[in-house]
Amino acid sequence: MSIMSSDSRTTASAASLDAMEFVRLHARVAPVPLVPELRIHQADDAFLLWGASELAREGAPLPFWAFPWAGGTALARHILDNPALVAGRRVLDLATGSGLVAIAAARAGAVAVTANDVDPIALAAAELNAAVNAVAITPLLGDLLETVDHPLFASVDVMLAGDIAYERSMAERVFALLRGLACRGIEAYVGDPGRPYVATAGLEPVAIYDVPVSRALEDADVKSTTVWSVRA
Repeated sequence: MSIMSSDSRTTASAASLDAMEFVRLHARVAPVPLVPELRIHQADDAFLLWGASELAREGAPLPFWAFPWAGGTALARHILDNPALVAGRRVLDLATGSGLVAIAAARAGAVAVTANDVDPIALAAAELNAAVNAVAITPLLGDLLETVDHPLFASVDVMLAGDIAYERSMAERVFALLRGLACRGIEAYVGDPGRPYVATAGLEPVAIYDVPVSRALEDADVKSTTVWSVRA
C-alpha cells in the first residue's frame, strides 16, 4: 500500500514524465557497440548534455545514463553470452545509469530486475530503454551503499555493477558492500575497464572484452574490460 498522498503521487509522476521528456529530447536510440542486440538512448556530446542537465536541475550529476560505458557494456555482453548467471533469479543492478546491464539481465531471463541509481534522470532513461528492448525492470531511486542490512538485499540473488571504480569514495563503498553481500551467498559481478580505483583483491576475473568506446569520453577507441566475480 502506498503511503504517498494523491498530491505527492501526482508530483512524482510529473517529475518522472519530465525526466523522460528530457531523455527523449537530448538522446537518440541506437544499438550498443559490442551488444548490438540491445538499443538505448545515447547522446552525441557528453559536455553539452551536462550543461543542459545543469540548466534543468542545478547540481545535476554527470549524465552517465547517456552513454554505454565500457564496464557496463562488457558486463551486459557477458550476461547475454552466459544467461545461466541470471536466468530465473532476482537481480539488482547498482548505479544502473542507462539501464544497459539491467536490461541485459532481463533479456537473459532474470525473474525480476531492480535498476538502482541516485539520479532520477538515469532511472527515467533506464525505463525508456527497457521499453525500447521490450523487457521489464523495476527502477529504484536512492543510495543503497550504506549497509548490507538494507531489506532489499534479502530478496536479491545476483548483484551487478558496471563501471563503478572511477571515483575512490564510491568504489570503496561499492566493493565493501559487494564483499559483504558475497559473505551472505549473494553472487556479484563487476565490469571494469581498468579504472584507477578498482579493488582487485578478492576479485576473480571471469572474462575480458575489447569494448569499442567514444574517444571523447575515454581518450581511446577500444578499452580492454574485465568482468570480475566478487568473492567473500
